[in-house]
Amino acid sequence: MAFRPLHDRVLVRRIEADTKTAGGIIIPDSAQEKPSEGEVVAVGEGVRDDDGDRIPLDVKAGDRVLFGKWGGTEVKIDGEDLLIMKESDIMGIIG
Repeated sequence: MAFRPLHDRVLVRRIEADTKTAGGIIIPDSAQEKPSEGEVVAVGEGVRDDDGDRIPLDVKAGDRVLFGKWGGTEVKIDGEDLLIMKESDIMGIIG
């Protein structure tokens, strides 16, 4: 992929939610919400502090993360729908 996020930005691929409930009921596309879970594709190098030192990000490519429902900006790169968001928009890493 020919895209590298800048500063404290993160490129995330949404992980699609299940289309069935635990009881086996199929959820139609119109009733599904956008998933708030994703996989980190690429990360920026981090921001600089007042002394000019770079502060690295806590997430790395390949991490599964949770983010806010309306977090990030949707972009299409190489025909794939992805999200660009600041690291602060990510709520946590799924272990």
